[in-house]
Amino acid sequence: MNLLSIIRQKVSNWPYWIITVLGGIAAFGCYTSMYAFRKAFASATFEHQEFLHIDYKVWLVVAQMVGYTLSKFYGIRFISESGKSHRAKSILTLIFLSWIALLGFALIPAPYNVVFLLLNGFPLGMIWGLVFSYLEGRRTTEFMGALMSISLIFASGFVKTVARILMSAFSVNDHWMPFLTGLVFLLPLLLFVFCLEIIPPPTKEDQQLRTKRVPMDAKQRSTFIRTFLPGIVLTIITYVLLTCIRDMRDNFEVEIWNGLGIHNNHIYTQIDTVISIVILAMMGLLILIKNNLKAFTVIHIMIIAGCLLVGVSTFLFDRGHIGPVTWMALLGTGLYMGYIPYNAIFFERMIANFHYKSNIGFIMYVADSIGYLGSFSVLLFREFGHTDISWAHFFKQCLMAVPLIGGTCSVLSLLYFRRKTTKETKKNTTYTERLPEPEISIN
Repeated sequence: MNLLSIIRQKVSNWPYWIITVLGGIAAFGCYTSMYAFRKAFASATFEHQEFLHIDYKVWLVVAQMVGYTLSKFYGIRFISESGKSHRAKSILTLIFLSWIALLGFALIPAPYNVVFLLLNGFPLGMIWGLVFSYLEGRRTTEFMGALMSISLIFASGFVKTVARILMSAFSVNDHWMPFLTGLVFLLPLLLFVFCLEIIPPPTKEDQQLRTKRVPMDAKQRSTFIRTFLPGIVLTIITYVLLTCIRDMRDNFEVEIWNGLGIHNNHIYTQIDTVISIVILAMMGLLILIKNNLKAFTVIHIMIIAGCLLVGVSTFLFDRGHIGPVTWMALLGTGLYMGYIPYNAIFFERMIANFHYKSNIGFIMYVADSIGYLGSFSVLLFREFGHTDISWAHFFKQCLMAVPLIGGTCSVLSLLYFRRKTTKETKKNTTYTERLPEPEISIN
């Protein structure tokens, strides 16, 4: 037995709530550290730089998104078939490769260094599935998943703040800044991956409440899609829409704030920290709901409410009833109320509700691959068709699709899954009633 196994065995004797907190913090820290290797470049504006009459930063965003999107398609198989061994090695290897690509970005002059953002994006697309595989299938997955998922909100602003401090306080230029930001987060990354490794696997009680999670081959993946096809289609439509909006906010947040007349290096972290706390509280409380169908229903309601909040806050801002900071705070809260559940607990409770032996990685990467493909398409649409519109204005124009399309599809998804649950329950009940009575012999 190696040292890691001995430590894991000792940790398994700790109170369950301590293991839960450890797992959530480790996942949060690991994914936040990953963000430093992925999104630091977005904190620079690369002003007055163009290539083929297109903004240089747009080339960078497009290149990384191509790599990241391809990674999501590859991850459908890679993540769904991955077992529990070598996860830490895979995480560190993939992030190290992305960091080396950032070194190439710093050393090779523009615009030829654009290709290194593509190479940077590909390995990072598989990190989410590897990290979340440590958390899924547990009775406290919601809390751990919520902690991990708020890194999607917090990390973006936090990494941008660190990156801009490097540029302003240490005179780091736009091209070296991404590599050096990754260096800042390298040791924390190693620590958090170690913490993930010492978390014991799900207990028998976890498996009973949430269904055992297993690798899925091609046949199992195909059967899963056919079984839930209408609900999956509705879910993916909503997820694609939310991914597009969230990516615009994430990649061009500096430009959006500038377009609103706000110039403050700390505004990103301030707003995103508040949003993170609100979303964490909402999702963490779901562990109190033991019934999987009730929890799945509440998750749908949260997504619907988030879509509506995006629409209402934008309407109020357009009419001058709220200011830009309030609007961005409400907008971000609504956006992540819809987006975060898909990345943490929507598919967790879906699998548990139907007692379907599978894993979250497969269906999450199906949704992610299509989501990022949609985001990439929107980016190209704006850059090659509407360059005369500022990012702030284009972003606002896209927002009203969220309550109209996302809200409607979420309502239909809720109705579909509740109806399917009822049918499955009736089918199982009928099958049980038809079982022959056991024979009783009396000696």
